[in-house]
Amino acid sequence: MRRDYPYIPHTDEDIRRMCSVIGVKSLEELLSPIPEEVRLSKELSLPEGLTEKDVKELLASISEENRATTRYASFLGAGAYNHYIPSALKHLLSRAELYTAYTPYQAEVSQGTLQAIFEYQTLMCQLTGLEVSNASLYDGASSLAEAVLMAQRITGRDKVVISSSVHPEYRQAVRTYLSAQANCIVETLFCTERGITIPEALEKVVDTETACVAVQSPNFFGCIEELESMGRIVHHKGALFIVAVAEPLSLSVLRPPGQFGADIVCGEAQSFGNPLGFGGPYVGFLTTRREFLRQVPGRIVGQTVDRDGRRAFTLTLSTREQHIKRERATSNICTNESLSALACAIYLALLGKEGLKQCGRTNLAASSYLKKALSSIDGIQIAFTSPTFNEFVMTVEDAPSFLKALLKEGIIGGLCMEGFYPNLKGAVLVTVTEMNSRTELDRYIRCATAFCRD
Repeated sequence: MRRDYPYIPHTDEDIRRMCSVIGVKSLEELLSPIPEEVRLSKELSLPEGLTEKDVKELLASISEENRATTRYASFLGAGAYNHYIPSALKHLLSRAELYTAYTPYQAEVSQGTLQAIFEYQTLMCQLTGLEVSNASLYDGASSLAEAVLMAQRITGRDKVVISSSVHPEYRQAVRTYLSAQANCIVETLFCTERGITIPEALEKVVDTETACVAVQSPNFFGCIEELESMGRIVHHKGALFIVAVAEPLSLSVLRPPGQFGADIVCGEAQSFGNPLGFGGPYVGFLTTRREFLRQVPGRIVGQTVDRDGRRAFTLTLSTREQHIKRERATSNICTNESLSALACAIYLALLGKEGLKQCGRTNLAASSYLKKALSSIDGIQIAFTSPTFNEFVMTVEDAPSFLKALLKEGIIGGLCMEGFYPNLKGAVLVTVTEMNSRTELDRYIRCATAFCRD
């Protein structure tokens, strides 16, 4: 009997023990009463196995033959990413002992929930290269706003510098959080040709009154920022360096921001096992250096031992301290997105280190393929020259008409950028994930070529 099928739960030792109990030496001896002429003497003629994702796509394509509807290929991103979610995640997430969005008021009685949060924190620290993680915030925008407030508390300064390549909605959330204060928000320029924050421009606006500088990498244009040079400029003036990450899958192939001197790394972890969900719920994350532990918003679960010396988990810090600290509390966030954070932890555990790298490389390769192909079409240009991960900006004459033409062919071609950046005429943000098949990429290329030719 072949033993190279991973879905067979019994080990060779298990099989030997069972055979011993029933008095046979092997599985072959167990099957000996079955006549040879009815036993299969060769392997079944079956096609190669498919991944779970491929099986679902195959079944979906078969089912679509029964109805006259269009299956749209989506190339939208901009902070909300369509990634494959393994079926095992949904099963584990729905287990009764885990299915809650809240940390219990008497937290230590729920060791399973606390351990799940602790594992999530550990994984986020490993990805970002920092030492401390909280137990999730509302979303990427609120996590950046909380990081800015945290930097102000730590430094005692008011001025905040935010790159204009940070997600526009993240920047708006920061403005809203700071609207009651007399804080100065300075947006630095980004290089039109490269699509990243200019270190020289940053150096001109950062001074001894600056609490923090916030950048995003990969930024809203999909470009990878030069974090190391910016970190040196920021720290030279005694400010904190905040790096926002809207697409955390990029951390599977890029060096973690903590290695570039980031003091706080925050952003959106929706890509890890959480569906797009028509806008939510999402899961903001925040990691930082150990020295800033007391200023972290949200909850933090720690590992300890009980009175019998057994491994145990406890809620060490909680924003609910606001009930006694009031205006001195680190944050007014009360709801903990524990269920969404648990989905992140399960997703990362299921894929593992190598699986996550493979998924990241798949995204990078697919995006690079489409980017290169589109750049060769007359009438389309890639807007920026900096390296990208799975998003890029291209320019095309009459972008709204271009996107409408693609939509007629069942392709949601990307996000028109002019609404966020009026100076970027004809710019479209295109996102490619592992959910976009080679067939979809080639269809996009054909439709784009036809539009530009016409």
